[in-house]
Amino acid sequence: MTASAATLLRTAAELSAYATDPDASAALGAERAVVMTMGALHEGHASLIQTARAVVGAAGQVVVTVFVNPLQFGEAADLDRYPRTLDADLAVAGAAGADVVFAPSVDEVYPGGEPQVRISAGPMGERLEGASRPGHFDGMLTVVAKLLHLTRPDVAFYGQKDAQQLALIRRMVRDLNFPVEIVGVETAREPDGLALSSRNRFLDPHERRTALALSRALFAARDRLAAQQALHARALTANATEDRAAGLTRLGEARLAADAQAVARARPDGGPAAVRAAARAVLDDAAAEQPPLALDYLALVDPADFTEIPDDRTAGDAILAVAARVGATRLIDNIPLTFGATT
Repeated sequence: MTASAATLLRTAAELSAYATDPDASAALGAERAVVMTMGALHEGHASLIQTARAVVGAAGQVVVTVFVNPLQFGEAADLDRYPRTLDADLAVAGAAGADVVFAPSVDEVYPGGEPQVRISAGPMGERLEGASRPGHFDGMLTVVAKLLHLTRPDVAFYGQKDAQQLALIRRMVRDLNFPVEIVGVETAREPDGLALSSRNRFLDPHERRTALALSRALFAARDRLAAQQALHARALTANATEDRAAGLTRLGEARLAADAQAVARARPDGGPAAVRAAARAVLDDAAAEQPPLALDYLALVDPADFTEIPDDRTAGDAILAVAARVGATRLIDNIPLTFGATT
């Protein structure tokens, strides 16, 4: 697969004709994959395309959509500011293994103007990103539904970085019986840890330094959880009790006593409150930087519905999500966590 193999299609009619062209269509029994983007492709998108190609194989088809969806933008200025780099996008998509880049115009996707009937994201779409950007997820699900109908994939790939978006798409597909498999792909990061995003290009060097606090906060929380769960694992196999700690204190073994006490008090879940605190400490420090980080939210949520996880949670999966502004740029990031692990 070479960059020149990616075919640019601009209309639904062209896409439909391509899908039924025996010279271009996937081999009998092979799958078609779609990767939906708003353009400004970077290595994170390339990773999605590469994963899609690996899943469907050489005989399958990989379609990349490039469409800046106006329904997802609350302010016209944000829509106008969003980068459009179609020529570069074609090169990235082709090099990563795409067969087709479907880049329709707004009039092609919404021929009668903004649609009167839209898909509602429901209560999950009103939390976190939905609270910060009212109507965003309704617009996102509406265009995803349209693009799924137009591209007719067997499997669709989305990045874990947009975790709430991914959860809502999965819920829509399940609730409305879309015949497609949804696959989440791990967040791609730059070498310094910053999650890859088309918005990163808007950060000047000083803002970028501050923005690194988002990933540092998430990693600090992950490390805090891992440390607490490692202590709990030791507690299951060691004679680590408060009495032992007190005995070591009486013997003057302060370091060993502190270690024994930490092991004795270790909780199996690491403590959601402790996880939140570890992340917030990093974000609070970044709020004092120049330029400062302006926190929108830090939330530890259930991946199924994005409701907050209570402090007494002892086991199960979670997502720690953060959103903040640095200068004029709003960034999001998240990390999956599992409470209750002892290995």
